[in-house]
Amino acid sequence: MMPERLSDDHSKIIKTKKKRSKGFSKDDFFITGSMDIPFLALTIVLLTIGLIMLFSASYPYAYYNNNRDSYYYFTRQFIFSIVGLVAMFVMSKINYKWLKVANLPLLAVTILCLIIVLFYHTNIPGADGGSFKRFIPLPGGLTFQPSDLAKFAIILLFAVYISKYYGQMRTFKYGILFPLGIIVVFCGLIFLEHHMSCTILMFLIGATMMWVGGSDWRLFAFGVAVLVIVVVVVISFPELLENYAGDRIKAWLDKDYDPTGSRWQTNNSLYAIGSGGFFGVGLGNSKQKYLYVSEPQNDFIFSIVCEELGFIGAAVIIILFGALIVRGFVIASRCHDKFGSLLIIGVVSQIGLQVALNIMVVTDTIPNTGIALPFFSYGGTAMMMLLFEIGVVLSVSRKASQKKV
Repeated sequence: MMPERLSDDHSKIIKTKKKRSKGFSKDDFFITGSMDIPFLALTIVLLTIGLIMLFSASYPYAYYNNNRDSYYYFTRQFIFSIVGLVAMFVMSKINYKWLKVANLPLLAVTILCLIIVLFYHTNIPGADGGSFKRFIPLPGGLTFQPSDLAKFAIILLFAVYISKYYGQMRTFKYGILFPLGIIVVFCGLIFLEHHMSCTILMFLIGATMMWVGGSDWRLFAFGVAVLVIVVVVVISFPELLENYAGDRIKAWLDKDYDPTGSRWQTNNSLYAIGSGGFFGVGLGNSKQKYLYVSEPQNDFIFSIVCEELGFIGAAVIIILFGALIVRGFVIASRCHDKFGSLLIIGVVSQIGLQVALNIMVVTDTIPNTGIALPFFSYGGTAMMMLLFEIGVVLSVSRKASQKKV
């Protein structure tokens, strides 16, 4: 009797496996286990501080430019954040491995959007008489920025590519030629939008993924050397770039250059940081946000943070960003799946690079590139995509072999 019973049970198991092989089960699509609480907590803290500072920095500008509606930017950003949080928690429950299936469709949609925006976009005037082709207009006065989607698309594409060809990443063909081709396509399309900051960011994200993916360090070092030479040439001859980009480099090199034009925003940013001192002037008490720092809700919001919260407050925020990035790398190091680990590295590297570049711009360490500060700068597409990416990290963390704190 016992052998017959074992045989019956065995046949049931075989039937179940055959049934699952024809499709997918609920357990295949959704993921179990607890998410990484420290990473989630740091995200919520940064998001909360970001929303508070967005309101504080933006209400004078919103009042003046949006029919006396001081809550204009805060209300919209709050809604975007709620939508993003929903996307984050939903994604955290979905098995991140399904992103491999979505890789090629997402790539196709992203490339299509990057092409569409070149011909169908909002008309934002540029300093060179042209226009910034960054936003696709949507019904209801909303806009969509394809470059924000492209940041995740390139991370996902590299994660899939490297996990597939990891053993061949030290070769020139698979470790340099193909990845560099991916970077050139993304950066080329975004550069045509007159979006220099995102072009630089996309290049750095791609280079980071190549580095951690195992590209030959000697070939990588040669590429870095070429890049340094290009940077030196561009700084020495800024007229080689488009007018708006060249003017920004001139304004960075010459602190007296066009103080009411190209240097206006940077100069007032430095005034805000300097007036904040060690402890700040107090939350809500910034003077530079009263139409001195142009559009303080966007790229230069960190200068208002420094003015109101001082060196101490700014340092705490930088530490929180650092802790988020470090925690992401810890999760990645404990993940036994190369694809999942690469996804996390890509997401936290993107956040870290944006934070570093934004602060360097605000402090006049590098030319004004107009790059946003994650969780703080106003932007619906950017906020929702960022929180979705956080959800991807949390999804991977459910599978990572680690003790939950």
